[in-house]
Amino acid sequence: MSAPSKRRIETDVMKLLMSDYEVNLVNDSMQEFYVRFYGPAETPFAGGVWKIHVELPDQYPFKSPSIGFMNKIFHPNIDELSGSVCLDVINQTWSPMFDMINIFEVFLPQLLRYPNPNDPLNGEAAALLMRHPKEYDAKVKEYVQRFATKEAADAASGNDDEDGDDEEMSDVGSFSDDDDAADSMDV
Repeated sequence: MSAPSKRRIETDVMKLLMSDYEVNLVNDSMQEFYVRFYGPAETPFAGGVWKIHVELPDQYPFKSPSIGFMNKIFHPNIDELSGSVCLDVINQTWSPMFDMINIFEVFLPQLLRYPNPNDPLNGEAAALLMRHPKEYDAKVKEYVQRFATKEAADAASGNDDEDGDDEEMSDVGSFSDDDDAADSMDV
């Protein structure tokens, strides 16, 4: 890793550590850490607490960070199983002008406030949002109550999710048949 990249990583992570966000470094590495993220007020995500996993590549800030939700969230642009986020500003249009604070103060809150059902990672959430917005809000709130508590965020870890969630997920609907899952909701 070049000295400028290392310095930029240290600067951005220190800003995050000194902010109001709760940040936990993995093995004292500034390139991998978890951030506690709260759902924005006046959205169905309000009151939710998520553990966000962040990995910064050696080429950061010229290459975007990898971020993912560790505990479950129901959102069209977030993969329910892996927690991956579909957000242009992180995936395609990332710029070295952005820093980690931007992700947690601007990008993620905007993603939760303004989901894009036309570019979904969760077809069920996208279909529900487009066809039955009130039911979508209710399901988001149900997920917040079940999976986005402080306790759930504290308990969320990469290893446990790999093993335990598959059985829980079997009743939610399948990923590969997004249209079928969406159609089955029109009962």
